[in-house]
Order: sequence, then C-alpha cells, then structure tokens
Amino acid sequence: MTKELKHYINGQWVESSAPNKLDIINPATREVIAKAPNAPKDVTVEAIKVARRTFESGIWSDQSPQERAAVLLQIADVIEENIDELRDLEVENNGKTKREAQSDAEEAASTFRYYAGLLNMPNGQTYEAPGDMQTLIVKEPMGVAGLIVPWNFPLLMSVWKIAPALAAGNSILLKPAEITPMTAVKLFELMDQTDLPKGVANLVLGSGSIVGQTIAESHDVDVVSFTGSTGVGRLIMQAATGNMKKVSLELGGKSPNIIFDDADLETAVDYALFGIFMGSGQVCSSGSRILVQEGIYDKFVEKYVEKAKGIRVGHGNDERSQMGAIVSEKHFESILNYIEIGKEEGANLALGGNRVVRDGLEKGFFIEPTVFTHVTSDMRIVREEIFGPVVAIQKFTDEEEAVKIANDTEYGLAGAVFSTDQNKALRVIKRVRAGITWVNAYHLTNIQAPWGGYKQSGIGRSLSTYGLDEYQETKQININLAPEPVRWFD
Repeated sequence: MTKELKHYINGQWVESSAPNKLDIINPATREVIAKAPNAPKDVTVEAIKVARRTFESGIWSDQSPQERAAVLLQIADVIEENIDELRDLEVENNGKTKREAQSDAEEAASTFRYYAGLLNMPNGQTYEAPGDMQTLIVKEPMGVAGLIVPWNFPLLMSVWKIAPALAAGNSILLKPAEITPMTAVKLFELMDQTDLPKGVANLVLGSGSIVGQTIAESHDVDVVSFTGSTGVGRLIMQAATGNMKKVSLELGGKSPNIIFDDADLETAVDYALFGIFMGSGQVCSSGSRILVQEGIYDKFVEKYVEKAKGIRVGHGNDERSQMGAIVSEKHFESILNYIEIGKEEGANLALGGNRVVRDGLEKGFFIEPTVFTHVTSDMRIVREEIFGPVVAIQKFTDEEEAVKIANDTEYGLAGAVFSTDQNKALRVIKRVRAGITWVNAYHLTNIQAPWGGYKQSGIGRSLSTYGLDEYQETKQININLAPEPVRWFD
C-alpha cells in the first residue's frame, strides 16, 4: 500500500489542504512508493509562525546547553535503534546502495552526538579592558532557522543542518527535497519520541518554488541554510535580502583530482574511481575532473578504464551492487544529454555512456560508469556540473599547468593531489582554490572538520564548530566593575 506522507507542524502530523499530491518514486524500479503533500504558501507560513512562537517562548532556546545536549543524545539513540529502517528507506527513495545508506545513517547518529558533546565544552571569551571594564563574548541562538536540503543525501544533509541548529537553541523548519522526503519524515517520527518540545522542529513537504521561496522571503526566519545547485542558491540569496537574514549556502562543484607522474598509480586509480563513481557521481564534492600528468596519462587511462568496467551497477538493495540508480527521470535525462554533448564537443568516449538495461534494470534509471578522455578546458563537460557518473580525464605537463587547469572553474568546493613527493603535494594543494581538499585520498572526511567551498560553491561552512557558528549570533557584554560617572561633558 502506498504510504501517505504528512507535514509535521507544532508537534502534530498535518494533512495537506491542497488536493495535489507528489508521487514519490523508487528510482530503481519507477514504482510509486508514497504520496507526498505539495504545501501551499499558507501551510509554510503557519509552520514558520509556530517556529517563531516556540523560539520566543524560550521553551527550547532558554534551556541550558546541558539540557539541550541530553535531547540531542536521545535523538542519536533513536536513530541508532532504527538504523536498518532508515537505511532501507534511503535506498528505496534515493536509489543509492545499501552500503552508502548504512554509512549515512550511522553518521547521522554520530552528528547528533558530536553536537551534544560541543554543548558541554567551554564556550565564549572574556577580555580585561582599561578602566575596570570586563568584556564577555557570548553566543546566542539566531531564532528561526529555515533548512533546505537536497536529494542526494536526504537523511545526512537533514541531520547536518538540524543537529547544529537545535544545539544552538533555534527553532527550525526543514524542507526536504520534494522527490526524496521519506527519511526526513521518519527522522521526525523518531524525534517526536524524544523530549524535544513540540513546535521546535517542524517539517513541511513541497516544492522549492513555494516552500523554499517562502522560507527565504519570510521576515520571521532569521537564518536560511541551503544545500543544492548554484542557480537556486542565487535565488535564495536574492529572496533573503528582505530582512537581511543570514544565508549559508553549500552549492555546486566541478572538482579537480590532480595525479602527478610520481603518484602511486594503484592508489591514485582507486581513489579516482571512488572520487566520482561513489554515489553514482551525485555528490557535490565528486572528483569529476581528473588531471593526469602527461608522462603517465596513457597508462593511467588504461588502468582506470579497465577498473571502471568492473563496477557493478544495480539495485541498491542488492548487496553486490557498487553503484546505484540515478535519483529521478529528469536528472537521468540530464546526464544522458551531457554525455551526448561531450561526444559532440569532440571528447573521446573511452567507456560507458549508455543506459543500463540488463538484468531487469531497464525499469530504473541506471547509467554506466562513463569516462571521457582527451578533453579540453573549454568543453561543457569539463566546465559544467553534470552530477552523475561521468568523468573527464585531462592531461597536464607540469605543476604550474596543473594548478592553472585546476583553478580554471567558477567552482571551488573540493580537490585532491596524488604524489609521493609530499612537499610538492602540499605546495600544490595549498594553491588549489577549494574548501575541502585531500592529499593521496578522496572523499574521506569527518564531522570535526568544516565543510564548504570557495567562489560559486557557496557561503559559510557546515559541520565542526564552524557549523554551530552558522546558527549563532555573537554578542559582546561590557561590564563596568567600578561604576562611576563618566563626566564626558564636564
């Protein structure tokens, strides 16, 4: 039976007043697995009002850090108790492999535990100023946080925003991507079992053009955090100017992975495969541009293509699958269109480029691992974010050219360098204009490090202490320890 999803507002599951429903699809089978409401503006406005009232009431914002931490730990507990269900819902709704979804669910619990731990750490600063003045620097919640998350990591991206926003003492309104709301709904069902006060966390399902726009425009929202495309990020920035709300944006990428001729070839090939084909390439930080020094270019391409041929594409719930489905038909068609553009531009299609139709996969949205070689920097497949299992391998001559090609992009999210010369590797990675970088690795990160990019890859940072700062105001309190008249006008 198809599940009927609802909004969660003021601690209650709310039916949509609008008659139109969104079909939620399993991208591996095209089956309709749920019906979701498409919230009109008035529903979103009501949810924002609830969040505003609960914040102003102090029911959550006035709780001590230790009290808030205890609730975050409760949320982590219920996530861990329901990891299998969260994992399976993520596979069914997003199309990713079970291994990826398991990792996401585990990290979701860890993220709540991390921010609970931060709340028990020393906070703020003090200064002794001339004239018996003492200054305190304190952090306070911003108010109402509007959280807008993408479809590629529906559970994890929700948690990356919810955990620090709640830890800071804000009330929140979450809008998941309209095509992947299943794990967000389950997460709110689990949070409803904890001591989180009703009305502090609210969930509205629907389109970005209505729900997201309303959040960005609202004068009752104090901070909006968005992860998604650069184009939509621009629209949110424009809409947020009405009350000059704080904006945090984690946007697109076209990240370079630089392979020098002295790199350990087996390691470089392995991470270069992982860098683009993990998550079917639907990862903002994917290493979608591989830059290989000319001395090993042909050898690298040969080994890379041979290994990529062996990647098993299939249903996410098949334990043998190493790469899952593309999330939707619309995005599936977009990726296939980019593959055709690459051919028309004159790039060499070294591998893949086709829809996978074997073993019953023709019902879903599956694309072969696709490799283009002999590309140039002016090609669209090199410059534009494809967000799929498509990689372009480009040749460079020396260190200077590698850096020039790597930075020849409007994006600056991620990048990597592979070399056995650690001095050179560090020298080059420091020149790559990107916020998330690696030396002799790719995609390996942790909650304790900030996540975000340079240039048109966004504004602000998620995770770590920086992620908590995104949802806090900084206040100075000046205390006169020996008050007496200032006599300025005497």
